[in-house]
Amino acid sequence: MVAESFDVVILGAGPAGEVAVNVLVQAGKRVALIEPELIGGECTNWGCIPSKTLLRPPDLLGESRRAQATGEPALDWPALARYRNWMVSDHDDTKKVANYEQRGARVFKDAGRLAGPGRVEVGGQTLETDAVIVATGGEPVIPPLPGLAEAGYWTNREATAVEEIPRSAVFIGGGVVAVELSQFLARFGCDVTIVGPSLAAREDARVGEILADVLREDGVELRLGRKGESVRREGAERVVTLDDGSDVRGEVVVVATGRRPRTHDLGLETIGIEPGRRGLEVDEHCRVTDGVWAAGDVTGVAMFTHVGKYQARIACADILGQPRTADYRAVPRVLFTDPEVASVGLSEADARAAGIDVLVADIDLPTTISRPYTFEEHPRGIFGVIADAERQTLVGAWAVAPLAGEWIHQAVLAIRAEVPLATLRDTIAQFPTFSEGFGAALRKLPDDAIDLACDHTAHPGITALG
Repeated sequence: MVAESFDVVILGAGPAGEVAVNVLVQAGKRVALIEPELIGGECTNWGCIPSKTLLRPPDLLGESRRAQATGEPALDWPALARYRNWMVSDHDDTKKVANYEQRGARVFKDAGRLAGPGRVEVGGQTLETDAVIVATGGEPVIPPLPGLAEAGYWTNREATAVEEIPRSAVFIGGGVVAVELSQFLARFGCDVTIVGPSLAAREDARVGEILADVLREDGVELRLGRKGESVRREGAERVVTLDDGSDVRGEVVVVATGRRPRTHDLGLETIGIEPGRRGLEVDEHCRVTDGVWAAGDVTGVAMFTHVGKYQARIACADILGQPRTADYRAVPRVLFTDPEVASVGLSEADARAAGIDVLVADIDLPTTISRPYTFEEHPRGIFGVIADAERQTLVGAWAVAPLAGEWIHQAVLAIRAEVPLATLRDTIAQFPTFSEGFGAALRKLPDDAIDLACDHTAHPGITALG
C-alpha cells in the first residue's frame, strides 16, 4: 500500500492536539489527526469540562448559604446530569470529526504509533510526514492495593460521568480530583470519606488546612495521614482497610492518586527515544528530536490543560518556522472548590529551595479589604505573595477565596512580565474588589524591602483624568 503523505501528523486529539490542528490547518498545512477515543480528550470528555459543570450548582448552594438575605436553592440532579451530558456531547464526537474533515484535516479514529523517522502507522496504514506532534495526554495512576481490581473502582471518568449519585464514596488521594469531586458529591447528599497523606500537597500547608475545614463543614470525613492497605467487597459496599487497621466503607471507591504521561505503545523506540521518568522530555521549543515535537500531559512539564494548549502553540510556531521559547514561570493552578484555591509560580518552600532571597506576606482578606463582606455575610479568605528581594519581582502567589481562579491572573501577568514590586504595590485597584488584596499584601512588606527606584510607572507630564 502506498504511504499517504502529510505535512504534520498529530497523535492525540485532546486540548493540545486540537490547538495544534487548528493552528496548522489555518496555516495551510495538510494535517492528520489521530485519536483512538474521543476528540477533546480527557479534559473535554471526562475532566475539566464535565467536572466544572457539575461543580457550579453546589457552589451556588454554598454561596447562597453564606450570602446575606438569600434563601437556599434546591439542587436538581436529573437536570444537572442532562446538562452535563449536553456539555460533553453525550460522549459522541461525530460532529467534531466532521468539522475537522470539512476544514481540511484528515481524522483517523484509531491508535497510532511511530514507525521510524517521518513515519506513523495507524489502522493498517502508513503515513509519511515531515513533522509529528505527540499529544497523547496522561492516564490515572492506579495504586497496587490488594483487592482493588476485584472490588471495582472509579477514576475521574466514572465520577464525572455518574448518572446516579452514590449513597457513599471513599476517595483514595487528596489532590484536585478528590477535593473537587468530594465536595460536589457531599453537597448532593453522598457520605464522603477522603483517605490520603494530605490535601492539595503541592500548595502552601495553610491551603490544606483551610480546605480541610471547608470539607468538614460539608460533612466530608477526612482520614489524613493514612493510606489504604487493601480493598474488599462486602455486599453493596467496598471496604478499604487503612494502615492503622481501621476500615472505611463506601458504595464506590474513587481512585484519585494522580496521573502519569501516556507514553506506552507509541513506537518511540523506532526513533531512538526513551521516555524520561516524568514523560517525553522536550526542549524550549517543545521538540523531542528532529521532526518530533510533544505537547501536553505526555511531556510531564505541568499536567494542566492550559499548559498543553500553550505547548501546542510553541510546537506549531517552531514547525512553521517562527520559533518561540516556552516559559513556565507563571503557570496558574486552580482548585474549583467553594471557595476556590488559586496559585501561580513558586511556593515559599520551593523559592527558598531555589536559593531565592525570599520576601513573603499574606493577609486575611475579610479583615483587610471590603469586598468579602459585600460578597457574603460570613466571609473567609486568605491571600499570600512570594517575592524575590534581589530582583524585586513576584515569583509566586496563592489565594483561598471566592473567584480566586479569576483574579489570580494579575499575579500570573506580574510574574510573567516581571512587574516591579513597587509598581504592583502602588497600582490603583478598583474598589471594592478582591484584587485590592495585591496592594494590601505587598504593603505588609517592610518599606525598606521595596526598591522604589524599580517603579517604572511614573510618567512626568501625564495627568490622569477622572
